[in-house]
Amino acid sequence: MRKISFIGCYDKIDLILYIAKILVATDKKVLVIDSTVNQKAKYIVPVIKPTKAYVTDFEDIDVAVGFSNLNEIKEYLGMPIHAELPYDIALIDIDSYECIVNFGIDNSERNYFVTGFDLYTLKKGLEILSGLTEVINLTKVLFSKTATKEDDDYLNYLSLGYKIVWNEELIYFPFEVGDQSVIAENQRVAKIKFKKLSAQYKEALIYIVEQILNQDEYAKMKRIFKQLERGV
Repeated sequence: MRKISFIGCYDKIDLILYIAKILVATDKKVLVIDSTVNQKAKYIVPVIKPTKAYVTDFEDIDVAVGFSNLNEIKEYLGMPIHAELPYDIALIDIDSYECIVNFGIDNSERNYFVTGFDLYTLKKGLEILSGLTEVINLTKVLFSKTATKEDDDYLNYLSLGYKIVWNEELIYFPFEVGDQSVIAENQRVAKIKFKKLSAQYKEALIYIVEQILNQDEYAKMKRIFKQLERGV
């Protein structure tokens, strides 16, 4: 099972679910793990009988809430600890150093740092990484009204001294162009729909999914995404 980690204190579970939806449409079996303190997935992903920790199905995505590590999920599913979880890809939402350790992001295939540019989100997000003892590679996923070099430079400045190597690519999601209203509307009807999202938001989603998929799957993914946009 390939692990992809999304790290930071920025609200990112919706982003992860939209990525998962595209991956599922390419015939991947996907597990989304919400390991965050607030456990937003508990409130936006429908579940019949929520308990302290559970795995539920949402639009063919398995969503795990309330677990501290992968072994707890195996135990919940009735699997031996040494067994591999039955998923192609796990997308993990992380907002604490404890979960960085417990979910072993050092062997994640990709690690994304998701942030806005208010000081709380920036500094609290980086604080999660302050306990790192080994250097990790991170890709920036930035939510901002406009993508400026000054913003990126400021993030680089704040992260000086951390055991981080920033990857060259920068993934930008627009802020205040209506996407949050569309996502909130989709939450109310318990659907993951792409049609009304901005072109920039959809392009950034596709870019992340392309990074996760193998190169020979790109063309298939783009064809399927067109179907998802139409709601087919």
